[in-house]
Amino acid sequence: QVQLVESGGGNVQAGESLKLSCRVSGIPLSRYKAGWYRQVPGKEREVVADIRVDGITTYAESVKGRFVISRDNAEDMLYLHMNNLKPEDTAVYYCRLYWGGSWGRGIQVTVTE
Repeated sequence: QVQLVESGGGNVQAGESLKLSCRVSGIPLSRYKAGWYRQVPGKEREVVADIRVDGITTYAESVKGRFVISRDNAEDMLYLHMNNLKPEDTAVYYCRLYWGGSWGRGIQVTVTE
């Protein structure tokens, strides 16, 4: 069974940083595009960033220049480095593997002024 497990969320003040991690098991991360999404109550889940197998990345305009997505294929790990966090970044963050609709359970990130 393909599983994705996020870690590294928490509560921070505006301007601080967090690194989210996603461990992929049951399938080699190296073979697939992967991404990070986020969702707040009452809104649709939105893509934050994704990274292709060849390393090409795409970012939502709201996080471009602040967040960095990366992957460690040898360790089956996906990361999201979040810098200069803002209150509007508060959400549940999910990692995704672009294979059969595989999602992590999600992890809370809360940013306070």
